This record gives sequence, structure tokens and C-alpha cells, in this order.
Amino acid sequence: MPTPPNSESFLPASFIPAMSAIAREAGALLVQYFHQKLKIEYKGDADLVTAADRASETLIRERIGQQFPSHDVLGEEQGLNDRGGDYRWYVDPLDGTTNFAHGYPVFCVSMALEKLTHEDRAAGREGRRIAGVVFDPTRDELFSAEQGKGAHLNGQPIRVSQATELKQCLVATGFPSHKRHKNPNIHFYHQITLRTHGVRRAGSAALDLCNVASGRFDGFWEFNLNPWDTAAGVLIVEEAGGKVSRFDGSPFQLNSSETLASNGLVHDALLHEFQEIFAGRGLEALPDPRTYQK
Repeated sequence: MPTPPNSESFLPASFIPAMSAIAREAGALLVQYFHQKLKIEYKGDADLVTAADRASETLIRERIGQQFPSHDVLGEEQGLNDRGGDYRWYVDPLDGTTNFAHGYPVFCVSMALEKLTHEDRAAGREGRRIAGVVFDPTRDELFSAEQGKGAHLNGQPIRVSQATELKQCLVATGFPSHKRHKNPNIHFYHQITLRTHGVRRAGSAALDLCNVASGRFDGFWEFNLNPWDTAAGVLIVEEAGGKVSRFDGSPFQLNSSETLASNGLVHDALLHEFQEIFAGRGLEALPDPRTYQK
């Protein structure tokens, strides 16, 4: 009897070369669009979608289908293509869409691969993320990680920072593109700014996570991210020696509405600050602009 197409014997020893090639091809496509004037469309009040976003996901899905026809794909634009296979891809074809649409060169392609058992599927739970890549085409930086094999930037090993005190830390966060009036992150931004060396908001969660993994940032947090936003970046952080959890310290899940990543050394300190902010303790008042004007 012939071996079924999803058999392990048909799979490569490492998925990273194939994932990297797909990410680079999609990134090159994005750059072509980036230098053109794009028609901006709207999915919501201020949720920008471009032709590049759709074209990138179409390309990625085609390449996955050609090389791994039994694999499932969950993408930002086209949803879940569920073939009932043992592997699932999480695809963000253009993370940083708003930046891209405005000509701000901070965006990336993010892809992760998850291995599911029959028990995982039956229980409706996520499997093991075994590989992930994030490609920044404007800087030609390819971040990658495989479970148990460490994290890399353009093939060179990367590690999280060694900062041990919040006052030494440069951290990052993100804000939603819609329903910002319902998001409490401005309070967290204010408090954490006062307790660290600074907070950056670049507009790409996947790149923020990779910057934690490479030691450029010491921590990152954001509310209400989607699985395709975090699947690759979280694996890259963990394989670089960092830690990722929810805001109360409980284990991170892809369907978590909270993402807190750090170098591990300042994780407890960040969790403490979040606990205090949620409880309303020790909050510094925002300065009154009328007082400043005087």
C-alpha cells in the first residue's frame, strides 16, 4: 500500500529552509507593492487592508499547498483551510499593515507551523509549535526558530538580553487599530514608561517579539492579539531563552487575549507592575496639559 501524503517520511528534517524561502518570496512581493501607490481598503473603522496583504497570503498559501498539500493553513485574510491534517500553519502575510499603507517601513511576514495529534484535535486544543519564521524585508532580517534548536537571525544564534532591573529596560507595546477607546493600554503605557528606560510602539507585534528575542527589547506586551500575530514570534522568544505568559503569569496560549514577553529576568517585575495597575494601586496621575500650558 502506498504511503499517505501526510506521512512523516515525506516531511523534511527541518521546515525552516522551506519556510524561509516562502517568507522571503512573500517579502519581496510586499516590497514591490510598497513602492507603488496602493488603494487602501477598510475592514473596519480603521483596520487597513491592501492589495499587497491579499497577494502575499495568496502566494504563501500556494507555496504551502505545492510543498505540503496535506497541511492546514490559518491566515489573517482567508481564515482556516482545514484539511484535518497533522500540521497547521499560522500565517500573517503582512504584519504592520497600517505602517505599510502609510509608507512607514516597519512590517514583516510571519509564519509558524504547529504539530497536532489526534488527541489535540479531538480536545479542540492547540498542538506544539515546532517552527517559525519572521521576515523583515526592509532590513533583510530573517528571524527563525525550531523547537529545541534555538533561535536565529539570518542564520546566526540570538539570545535575549541580560537586563535584570526594569529601570534598565527598553520595552515595547502595541495599540489596536480599532476600538482604541475600549482598550486600557494607555494606562499601562504610562505606568511602564515611568518605571523603565522607555517604551516603544513600532506597530508590528511579530517584529516586537523578535526584537525581544534578539535582545534589542527587554520586554513586550499587548492586548488582544490574534494567533497569526504571535505564533512565530512567541516561539522565537522562547527558543532565544525568553519567557512568554499572560498578564497574570499563567501560561500563554495562542487564543490568549494577553501577551507578555520578556528576557525572563525581568518577567516577575513586569508581572508585579501589571498586578498593581490592574488593582489601581500606586498609579501616577497623568500630567494636566492645562498646567503645562501655564
